[in-house]
Amino acid sequence: MTQAVQENMTKKDNWTKGSWRKLPIKQQPAYDDETELNNVLSQISKFPPIVTPNEIRALKRQLANVCNGNGFLLQGGDCAESFAEFSQDNLHAYFQVILQMTVALMYGTGKPVVKVGRIAGQFAKPRSDDFETKDGLKLPSYRGDIINNIEFSEEGRKNNPENLLKAYQQATATLNYLRSLAKGGEASLRNISRWNDAFISSSKQGKRFADVVSRIDECFSFIEACGLELDDVEKLKEADFFSSHEGLLLPYEEAQTQQDEYDGKYYDCSAHMLWIGDRTRSLNEAHIEFFRGIANPIASKVGPSMQEDELVELIRVLNPENEPGRLTLISRMGADKIEDLLPKFVRRVKKEGLNVVWSCDPMHGNTIKSPNGIKTRPFNDILSEVRSFFSVHQAEGTYAGGVHFEMTGQDVTECIGGAQAISEVDLKNRYHTHCDPRLNASQSLELAFLISEELKKRK
Repeated sequence: MTQAVQENMTKKDNWTKGSWRKLPIKQQPAYDDETELNNVLSQISKFPPIVTPNEIRALKRQLANVCNGNGFLLQGGDCAESFAEFSQDNLHAYFQVILQMTVALMYGTGKPVVKVGRIAGQFAKPRSDDFETKDGLKLPSYRGDIINNIEFSEEGRKNNPENLLKAYQQATATLNYLRSLAKGGEASLRNISRWNDAFISSSKQGKRFADVVSRIDECFSFIEACGLELDDVEKLKEADFFSSHEGLLLPYEEAQTQQDEYDGKYYDCSAHMLWIGDRTRSLNEAHIEFFRGIANPIASKVGPSMQEDELVELIRVLNPENEPGRLTLISRMGADKIEDLLPKFVRRVKKEGLNVVWSCDPMHGNTIKSPNGIKTRPFNDILSEVRSFFSVHQAEGTYAGGVHFEMTGQDVTECIGGAQAISEVDLKNRYHTHCDPRLNASQSLELAFLISEELKKRK
């Protein structure tokens, strides 16, 4: 155990929700008016929690099952939520696709699927550069709607504390609506069957999976033959749905962190699950300090720059009790690097006896620029990285526990390829993302069915 780990573990009793403020921090915006910022944060700290500690503990129990090989994690949603795209139609379309993906993955794994959205809080984005220049004008980079505006103007790029209030309000409304869909009957197996049939009949890629959908429908028919009505039995018409986002903007996260009277632990009630990005996971910096003290299930991205010893230290700091369901590792290596880089990490974590959920983010390592300068991601590279992720874990005798996608329920053209054969020329047609390219609804479903087939083969 290194000195850094020992110091972090001995400081556990000294943790407070604001102790991160004493440490170096990356990717934080500077505000012109600190008094206004503090007034906004004070307001948010008094607002009702977006999620509750009971819900957070429920997710941790489900992730513990995944950690033990008895479930599968599906985490997906927007790269960066925006105020402009907030609507009932977009949320419903997203929810529908997530449920269809869930059923496909359940069929492939034969296990419960834990549904965690990148939603209801995914507003802040890390940036490679603090500034960007267009036509000779240099302005601060866009850091997500919670901070500033995507509009390239001096006024739009000012960091505005009022945006934190808008983000809180939208996150609350988003999760309330998704809860109503999940618990109000919209998640029934009959609805999912109807949506799948529409996917099969109305798209080229859907026809490719007609046989799988037919077998899923046969399973539904068997359930009804047993006397269980798909629309009447609670377990068959409701779903658990959880929220997550990158816990990047620590003043916002601190404002929503509270001590629970049931167990005395501190929970960040802005989301059920939060993750640390590849740019902010330095062991002796602010984000690790904040994350080590909250009782939520948490995750960390694991990219090509990670070192073996660093990963082990990170795990021990964030999960000192080695609790199943506490920590998810989201690998993001790239299709061309994963088979060279991932095995050593998986092997080392297994050797150390550390309890983690391994999940695959095949998006961030496969971002390219098209000849016309538009950021995109090739569908085949995304699929290749997922397949390699499963192969690595199979070879190492470990459990590949989940997938993590940037996706939307909308019919966008942001990622190239797939059965829709979206080309680089098509990108400009419906390129709506505020940050990185997302899989559209059809590509997301296609990917879920392909993964399902892959998992069936590996059983």
